[in-house]
Amino acid sequence: MRTLNEKIRRDGFCFVAAIDARPLLGSLSDWPSFAASWNDMPLDTYMADGGRYRRRRHTTLSVAAGATQAKLEAHQPHYQSLDYNNLNGGIARDFEPIHADIISGTSMGALLALCIEVFGTLAPGRTWHVEVHQFRIEAAAQQQGMPTPEGVHRDGVNYVMVLMVTRHNIAEGTTTIHDADARQLASFTLTQPLDMTLVDDERCLHGVTPVVPIDASRPAFRDMLVVTFRAT
Repeated sequence: MRTLNEKIRRDGFCFVAAIDARPLLGSLSDWPSFAASWNDMPLDTYMADGGRYRRRRHTTLSVAAGATQAKLEAHQPHYQSLDYNNLNGGIARDFEPIHADIISGTSMGALLALCIEVFGTLAPGRTWHVEVHQFRIEAAAQQQGMPTPEGVHRDGVNYVMVLMVTRHNIAEGTTTIHDADARQLASFTLTQPLDMTLVDDERCLHGVTPVVPIDASRPAFRDMLVVTFRAT
């Protein structure tokens, strides 16, 4: 865990391969149902580019100063200013909540605990507003999938965790990390379940290249979990 903190302090981000992430997590006993919960997500109808390639759910939690667990908060819309999302920002977007059994399950609990420990060590004594997002980006022959249609961006929070859940029949989808002046610092592709990126959102921008199907006759999608921590 100390290595993650040191890398984020030094570079502003840290890529963690699944083989290294697994020992840092507790029980993932419900992982099959956790991953399967991406299969029934509603279409994101707020896409200002008219795209029909993104499905999404969203839930809000909080973490008290010094706490080791997150508390579920009342359902609320997701909001980003146009400063951080020039495509879909500026409006309250009310997505369906993540299923309660997924939020309270062992896999989500282990991932949130990792975030609380890492981000809480980097910025101790904070109270956190936490947002959890399930994304499915679909790709087809007639339409590539856009994981970050707003381009290279900040989320407008303090810290972000981006976790690979499933890649199915897709190519590309490379993550890029940039400094405050948009100079690229690194690029890598999340390919395995539990591959993750931890980002200091105040120091770094991030983006992901479009995904395309390998076999256009079959379903093609990229399932991701994004968790953001913002100090309150």
